[in-house]
Amino acid sequence: MDTNKPRIYLIAGEPSGDALGVRLMRALKRKTNGCVEFFGIGGDSMESEGLKSLFDISDLAIMGLAEVIPSIPKVLRRIKETVNDVVNKMPDIIITIDSWSFSSRVHKALRKKNLGIPQIHYVAPQVWAWKKKRAKTMYKYIDYLMTLLPQEPKYFTPHNLKATCVGHPVIESGIVSGKAEEFRKKFNIEKDKRIIALLPGSRHNEVQKLLPVFIESAKDLLKTDKNFVFVIPTVKTVSKRVRDMVEKNNLPAVIVEKEADRHNAFVASEAAVAASGTVALELAIVNVPHVIAYKVSPTTAFLARRFLKIEFVNLSNILLGREIIPELLQERAIPANINKYLKELLNKGDLYERQMEGFARVRELLGMGEQTPSETAGDIILDIIKENKKEV
Repeated sequence: MDTNKPRIYLIAGEPSGDALGVRLMRALKRKTNGCVEFFGIGGDSMESEGLKSLFDISDLAIMGLAEVIPSIPKVLRRIKETVNDVVNKMPDIIITIDSWSFSSRVHKALRKKNLGIPQIHYVAPQVWAWKKKRAKTMYKYIDYLMTLLPQEPKYFTPHNLKATCVGHPVIESGIVSGKAEEFRKKFNIEKDKRIIALLPGSRHNEVQKLLPVFIESAKDLLKTDKNFVFVIPTVKTVSKRVRDMVEKNNLPAVIVEKEADRHNAFVASEAAVAASGTVALELAIVNVPHVIAYKVSPTTAFLARRFLKIEFVNLSNILLGREIIPELLQERAIPANINKYLKELLNKGDLYERQMEGFARVRELLGMGEQTPSETAGDIILDIIKENKKEV
């Protein structure tokens, strides 16, 4: 075994983490001239870079308390499998990516084994939104935290946890080089057609709750104007469900799964309706006006309303401290409300102008640093490995 070849264990529990993970893997390959070995858990993107995933990450892509409970036995089994695999592999470093609910349990179990392996987490839990006390105890389970947003390290560094903002990966996403004309040409969409993107999320329960609402909104719009074309960018984990639901509801829509097609679809869209999350930030980066709609189970909604400490759920709104993106949550996430805002955006009214101005500021806030976020994260990881080997 080459002792100079970093052995890196990566754990990404859902598609957004897979996207972060693949960029991190590419950055680490560049910085080591390909002399690096990967193990762990990831999705299609990370596997395309050489990671053989321990199991399918769709087992972990669960959101909301009521949705999680039935999956607890499977998740607990996956935690045990992961810990055992780390012990067998004995990598130089362990990096969990997002999915803190799963990642934290893995870290806690590994800490008890005293393996002497640095434990890192990439993407800060949103302690500024809820569970602020969590920031005080995370140092017990991880050695370093890499955050996406500039305001996040301050919540952790006073509590004995080293934390650095590496930047948000959306600024290095292929979305910025999407080609609208290429998308229209590939899918035979005429120039006079108005494209609207429907983005119901990457988790099964998100698609189940949101896509029917989005489809109904699309059908209502078609009643007033036949010139609309709807595109649904999706990911492999939920693509079958998306296709089945669209077919069942008889909505004429272009469904795209490949990363390049998804990026091209974004920039080709005149407006969008989306689940909250990174996808909404991607829309902001490429100036696509949009509306946010989101639904969770009544139990999860009740708990969120009681414990969440933030005014907004959309990252653009949070970064700006004001609402430029309408947030239609729970009972407000209905076709009539969605289409009210979509029509205003399509007519380029005041809401459209506020979004364009706000998006420019969001890009400024996310564009800090000379390196890409993945390169900065890669430097931190390799430095930690080097320092740990010195100490051993």
